[in-house]
Amino acid sequence: MRITQGTYSFLPDLTDEQIATQIKYCLGNGWALNIEFTDDPHPRNTYWEMWGTPMFDLGDPAAVMYELAECRKVHAGRAYIRVSAFDATPGWESLRLSFIVDRPRDEPGFMLERKEGRGRMIAYTTRAYAADHPAGARY
Repeated sequence: MRITQGTYSFLPDLTDEQIATQIKYCLGNGWALNIEFTDDPHPRNTYWEMWGTPMFDLGDPAAVMYELAECRKVHAGRAYIRVSAFDATPGWESLRLSFIVDRPRDEPGFMLERKEGRGRMIAYTTRAYAADHPAGARY
């Protein structure tokens, strides 16, 4: 199952050239960039681990691409990696763009769990198959 979160998630994986083009666009808008990774891609897990520190006031995508390459070396094939762009403009102050740039070799997907409650009420939730394994050993 292919995880679809963030911008471009329904498209084929972006090449490094396409990633650099998106980073250049973000920098052109004055947005701060950061690289994040996780081995728990549940849709409600919005707080991924940050790789390094946020990158402010950059003029060239090469610095971000370098950090992405370093993150990939450590987490290659075992984690989801995404690039996020934050707009600090007063009144906006929020994430403007986020997209996955690397994925585990195998994406086991999610299970839909059903729980029956009082009054015949049924609640549904999703659980990642990867969460059956301890953190750090999921992929």
